[in-house]
Amino acid sequence: MSLGKYLALDKIANFFTVIKQNGGIRGSLYKMYRQDDLKDGVLVGQDEFGNKYYENPRFFFGRNRWVEYSDNFNMDYDGSQVTAEWFGWLHYKTDLPPHEDPSRPKYKWMVPFTENMSGTTGQYTPYSTTRPKIEPWVPPRKSSV
Repeated sequence: MSLGKYLALDKIANFFTVIKQNGGIRGSLYKMYRQDDLKDGVLVGQDEFGNKYYENPRFFFGRNRWVEYSDNFNMDYDGSQVTAEWFGWLHYKTDLPPHEDPSRPKYKWMVPFTENMSGTTGQYTPYSTTRPKIEPWVPPRKSSV
C-alpha cells in the first residue's frame, strides 16, 4: 500500500475534483442546497426542458445514473419532469441515450411530453352539473334559553 493511499490523499484529490466539476465552492453549495447530493460524472445529454443527465460507472449500479433538474424548476422539481425517453435510460431499460438510439419510434400521433400537474393549480378538475350524493353533516345549533 502506498503512502498516498495510506494517508487518504486519493480521497482528498477526488474531493477537490468533485468541487471543481460542480462549479467551485459556491456552485457546490448551491447544488447541495437544491439536491442534497454532490457527485461527479460525465454529462450524457440534456432534454428539451434543460434537465441534465449524468453517469459515473464508479458508483454502485442503480446509483450511477442521475438527473440534475433545470434551474427553471427552482425547488419545485419532481420525477414527473423527466421525459419518457430519459426515464428509460435512467432506469436501465436501455443503455443508449435517446439521442443515440436509432430504433426509437417517432410517430405523428405521439403527443409532446407534459409533466404531471396533480396537486398544483394547473391540475385537471372535471366540471360536474350533478348534485353530490353525499352531503356533509352540519351539527344542530344549540338553542339559547
